[in-house]
Amino acid sequence: MSRIGNTPIPLPEGVSIEQFNHSITVKGPKGELTRSLPARISLELEGKVLHVRRPTDEQQDRALHGLTRSLVANMVEGVSKGFQKVLELYGTGYRAQLQGKKLSLQIGFSHPVEMNPPEGVQFAILETFVPTSENNYLSCRIAISGIDNEAIGQTAATMRAYKKPEPYKGKGIRYLGEKVRRKAGKAAKVQK
Repeated sequence: MSRIGNTPIPLPEGVSIEQFNHSITVKGPKGELTRSLPARISLELEGKVLHVRRPTDEQQDRALHGLTRSLVANMVEGVSKGFQKVLELYGTGYRAQLQGKKLSLQIGFSHPVEMNPPEGVQFAILETFVPTSENNYLSCRIAISGIDNEAIGQTAATMRAYKKPEPYKGKGIRYLGEKVRRKAGKAAKVQK
């Protein structure tokens, strides 16, 4: 009994679903997404509610049931509302700059790191901060948005991997709200 797989997916106004063989196309106000589904899992549309069904209670069918329901629900939410992840740059002199669609990051290397967004993903610089006594290292926030949740998550993970937060000063790229466990630095020697 999969609680996730059995949960129906309500279709918002303006979202339509087309099913052909083992692929599904979801169209909405923000765009269109297509995905191939496992052959054993079926979709049933009843009015404005979509149900995901599995043929048996075998272990693989149960696993695919919840996965398929989550993927289709993310597609429906993406074409109706869209998704966004926010990353923060922490570090003295760290900065981001948009050059057309391309994002250029200055993150402590001798060269800028340039990222081209995948298709359907957009970059935006939300805020740029001036260092103050309370906020010494936060330099800017970058938003990654689009309709494909997987592409946004992968782009954010790739960007964060360029400079993960280090544990002593917390410098690096982190997700909005991410807590970095800090370590104590070297202790000063005490004279006897």
